[in-house]
Amino acid sequence: MSSPSNTPTPGATPRPAPGSTPGTTRIVAGESAKPKRRRTLEISLAVGLVLLIGAGAAVASSLNRTSEAAAAAPVAAGTPAAELKLGYFGNISHAPALIGTSQGLIAKSLGETKLSTQVFNAGPAAIEALNAGALDATYIGPNPAINSYVKSQGESISVIAGAAAGGAQLVVKPEITSAADLAGKKLATPQLGGTQDVALRAWLGKQGYKTNTDGSGDVAINPTENAQTLKLFQDGKLDGAWLPEPWASRLVLQAGAKVLVDEKDLWEQGEFVTTVLIVNKNFAAAHPESVKALLKGHVASVDWLNVAPAAEKSTVLNAALKDSAGAALPADVIDRSLRNIVFTVDPLAGTYQRLLQDGVDAGTTKQADITGIFDLTALNSVLGEGTADTKISAQGLGMD
Repeated sequence: MSSPSNTPTPGATPRPAPGSTPGTTRIVAGESAKPKRRRTLEISLAVGLVLLIGAGAAVASSLNRTSEAAAAAPVAAGTPAAELKLGYFGNISHAPALIGTSQGLIAKSLGETKLSTQVFNAGPAAIEALNAGALDATYIGPNPAINSYVKSQGESISVIAGAAAGGAQLVVKPEITSAADLAGKKLATPQLGGTQDVALRAWLGKQGYKTNTDGSGDVAINPTENAQTLKLFQDGKLDGAWLPEPWASRLVLQAGAKVLVDEKDLWEQGEFVTTVLIVNKNFAAAHPESVKALLKGHVASVDWLNVAPAAEKSTVLNAALKDSAGAALPADVIDRSLRNIVFTVDPLAGTYQRLLQDGVDAGTTKQADITGIFDLTALNSVLGEGTADTKISAQGLGMD
């Protein structure tokens, strides 16, 4: 906003000089009217004053419009954002975020743009924050991203990169040996409409079970925070849960659960996406350079995860988990989790039509055209600046 000046405010009335009333002629009984010549002069002066005020108003209006245009110009030109607000979960499946933030890789790439972070338990809550403007970008599972895209008719988010594949399992009490044993049982997922929630509901549907989003049905599904799921399972109040890492490993190694379904067995070649990086479309349009800088830090984080020695990887990730989730993990939990996950910038776009259909079958989203959900142009630009010789494909569902 420009500072106050002596330029008249558009539409304002000029203050009269003390003791005078501009533009009027006062006639008193017993006196003659002022000479016509003088009256003409006064009228001319009044008209001139009005013109001068009008000219001043026009100049002020022009300066104001110029100032507003100048203020808007940097956004239109795509200058870096003053701040980037990033969300992620305190899970091993979000390791690129954990490494990128704890090791300063993302902040370094962003340069003068301030990095602010917020930790979530599951995807739907992160999507709400993104849509409300509390986040500009977030690491998230694919199903909440699809759901947001569908609900907004393609206006809310773009998937700009993959982060992790694999690392989700249905773990249950030891006495449960098959799908047939799940009738009447109580299971948990991180949050209604989240990626693991959709996976469980879709799988149960294929086993002939009916589930409802209110928790009723042949099998009860209670969306529960991951830490509470562990405690409830230990206390015997849950029969199982479909969870991402490290929580699946925690229930197996710390609570005596066993794996009933490893999600990789349900996908061709065992490849399914667990975590992607998405961005608010309005933020991306205003600050494309900041999005590209975020992706540079993200690619560096994934590279670090794929080349770091196992011992160093476990130590650094555990320290980051302690900061974000409040507690470090036993070494065996970290090791088992990492064996189940592949860190990749490829979002596996070819799986999204099935993910959409799973959401429809689960009752958490509706059938829609998701063409346009991907914008991988910045990612491929970043990869092209490095040693990568392959292009990540959107599989016809967006730009690459």
